[in-house]
Amino acid sequence: MSQQENHAAKSGGADGEVQNFYERYPYPRPVESLEKYRQLWQDAQKRRADYHLFWPAKSYREDHTILIAGCGTSQAAKHALRWPKARVIGVDFSATSVRHTQTLKRKYDLENLEVYQLPLERVHELATSFDQIVCTGVLHHLADPVAGLKALREALKPDGAMHVMVYAPYGRTGIYMLQEFCRRLNLPATDETIRELIAALSALPPGHPLENLLRQAPDFRHAAALADALLHPQDRAYSVPQFFDFIQEGGLTFGRWVKQAPYAPQCGVIANIPQATRLATLPPAEQYAAVELFRGTMVRHSAVVYRADTPSPQVIHFTGDDWLSYVPIRLADTICVEERVPQGATAVLINQTHTYTDLYLPITAAEKRLFEAIDGKRSLAEIVAKTETSSPKKSRGELARSFFERLWWHDQVVFDASKQNE
Repeated sequence: MSQQENHAAKSGGADGEVQNFYERYPYPRPVESLEKYRQLWQDAQKRRADYHLFWPAKSYREDHTILIAGCGTSQAAKHALRWPKARVIGVDFSATSVRHTQTLKRKYDLENLEVYQLPLERVHELATSFDQIVCTGVLHHLADPVAGLKALREALKPDGAMHVMVYAPYGRTGIYMLQEFCRRLNLPATDETIRELIAALSALPPGHPLENLLRQAPDFRHAAALADALLHPQDRAYSVPQFFDFIQEGGLTFGRWVKQAPYAPQCGVIANIPQATRLATLPPAEQYAAVELFRGTMVRHSAVVYRADTPSPQVIHFTGDDWLSYVPIRLADTICVEERVPQGATAVLINQTHTYTDLYLPITAAEKRLFEAIDGKRSLAEIVAKTETSSPKKSRGELARSFFERLWWHDQVVFDASKQNE
């Protein structure tokens, strides 16, 4: 490890306690092989889709600078594999996490990766600004999350993008109940305590708020995951309104949810409830807050945010004619199902990463032809022209506008909108 890579994480108080916790229980669990991950990201279209999720209005490039803030045991190595032409820097205050990442760096000859033991509040010591910052599952563990967010904002280039993920409160109700249970019993974070907790969880009464989460998250049965959830010394969660306040206080502005269909009132069962029309009249942030309450089980919020003073907003819209220049790119996790579809539909589109089973998109035969014309190269105008039908030109355009807007909200596509002003 070079002198630069040997930054010491000198923290005291609550943050020092968190640091010691991760030295003993690194999370996510260390991995020895990234072969499946490497193969997954060989797909150039998948990388393009990932890029335009963050920068729809910028031309595609692969040589950007990326900071993984709180990189854990493998996240920085994964990004270095994903973007071999990028400069990737990972920081973490845990020596254990840095050591595991260094092992992956050597194993996969990741010359584009640098790793430092450094708390994210001190990223200014790197003397580098970044096109992209990824900070997932970290800020909610800091003694002062706003200070951490502001430090990252200062390291973000004016036209950069940040991926932020923090815990959400309602879906974690059972976790917070068990955290309080452990605190009341003064249970220490030890291997024996974790073994006993795993045994105790099997005796949870039916209907306990933690029961569904245990069933849906098998990783929860592993020691590091259980320790991170129930024995962590510092943990907070943010509702949608609190999240918007948080990023605003950090000098950032909201771009989009990484997965936006779960928050959208026009997607899934919530689009058909009696209150749907009233819900649609609310401002977007209020819509998201209401949908979070209605769904009730969100465990995290994952969003793309930008500096509040960003010079070129990355906005997708379907007013005017700009949308005709957009180039749609399918998301790799989208599948088209043609069996046992709802009455009147030819097929159903499903994003397999959605955890809510109501988030599927029935499509007609005409819409299916539009969908099949997506190749990641043609603009929407070219797709509309290619899929001409007997319908009048104006009605074809309205069909396409409505359909591609629904595709976007349902997380079926992202758009390369970099040519909209040419």
